Amino acid sequence: MTDGSTRRSMLTTGTAALAATCVGCGNHSGSGSSSSSGSPTAASPTTGPSASGSSPSGPSSAATGKVLARTSEIPEGGGTIFKDQKIVVTQPTTGEFKAFSAICTHMGCTVNRVADGTIDCPCHGSKFHIADGAVAHGPAARPLPAEPITVRGNSITVG
Repeated sequence: MTDGSTRRSMLTTGTAALAATCVGCGNHSGSGSSSSSGSPTAASPTTGPSASGSSPSGPSSAATGKVLARTSEIPEGGGTIFKDQKIVVTQPTTGEFKAFSAICTHMGCTVNRVADGTIDCPCHGSKFHIADGAVAHGPAARPLPAEPITVRGNSITVG
């Protein structure tokens, strides 16, 4: 009986440890080719299929007041994904800038494209409107959460 109890204890403990270790394994980020604008003041934004950035911080840990991009880097009627910061900045109409989380509300994938008025997720096809982050096409049921940005002159800052 002691052998059975020991085996059961080991299996339970091992399973719990494995589950705790794998909690962070659920990030299903999309992959694809990356193109970078190489702007020295921005975190290497892209407006194509996917984005890459050089800053190690995410949206909630991004330094408030840090310049994210220049307004000229955000296409009118489109947007730019800052993958490392997990932020999408859009310009629905001339001079109007919005920011949203780049994490899809369906399964947590990182969005990879802004095109035809939507922010697109590669994992299951969800699309969100660039003007307000609302769901344009499921399976996502919730909009992308807004992220705080400030536009001063031609600079877009986090916070």
